[in-house]
Amino acid sequence: MVAVYYRDAMVADAQSFSPSAGKPRLAVDSWRSRFSSIEIREPEPATVEQLCLAHDRAYVRGVLDGVIENGFGNRLAVVAATLPYTNGAMLAAARAALLDGVAVAPVSGFHHACYECGGGYCTFNGLIVAARVLREAGAVRRVGILDFDEHYGNGTVDIIKRLKLDFIEHYSAGGEWLDDPDKAPEFLAQIPHIMQRFVGCDVLLYQAGADPHIDDPLGGWLTTEQLRERDRLVFTHSKAMRLPVAWNLAGGYQTPLRKVLDIHDNTMRECLAVYVA
Repeated sequence: MVAVYYRDAMVADAQSFSPSAGKPRLAVDSWRSRFSSIEIREPEPATVEQLCLAHDRAYVRGVLDGVIENGFGNRLAVVAATLPYTNGAMLAAARAALLDGVAVAPVSGFHHACYECGGGYCTFNGLIVAARVLREAGAVRRVGILDFDEHYGNGTVDIIKRLKLDFIEHYSAGGEWLDDPDKAPEFLAQIPHIMQRFVGCDVLLYQAGADPHIDDPLGGWLTTEQLRERDRLVFTHSKAMRLPVAWNLAGGYQTPLRKVLDIHDNTMRECLAVYVA
């Protein structure tokens, strides 16, 4: 069984172009109808203190209290209420991966969140929150962040530099690969080499973005099968390296949303094929 950390409190209508705030429920419903080898577990919400391990305290409190805009560019209380749970889900998945080898947080909205501000539909950086909580607890020495979203993880970079988090090994494909379909075979061929960056890490936080899809309005260079091969390579090499992996959904903006959910279904298929079959 693969643990999926989900709770209805993670879902909101963010009144935004991005579907990410409402996607967890739809992704989990899709997985429930297709896969028997998953176990839904409820995550605990991240605390204010945990969120402040990645962000300025005034920013955290301002967002949660509705006086500072969230990453969607609004101050909706219903969105603020989801944020401890989406970040808590990533932390719970990381903890579970350390025990079970793999776990899933069906959430997104992390890597554009900087130390003092959000943006790009990201409010709090759950990747850094999870890394720091585990490190502070002595559960890990080194953490890998593999960001295969279409876009550069600028917020993750900002926080790592600001807080001098040299225990984190971070790779963002958005910083090296452009939206050129001709480069797709080269990208896939490089994944085994990219994975070697994480030798010595105790856990890998993997952003399995759907927005690099060739039909995505904010992406546009990998086919459905190439995205599936990307995920297969990540999971296969993680298991061979005995590197626990906690993955999330990251971006995806195609309409109808079923097209995005199909990509996330494929990620789950490849995960189960490696860790359960």
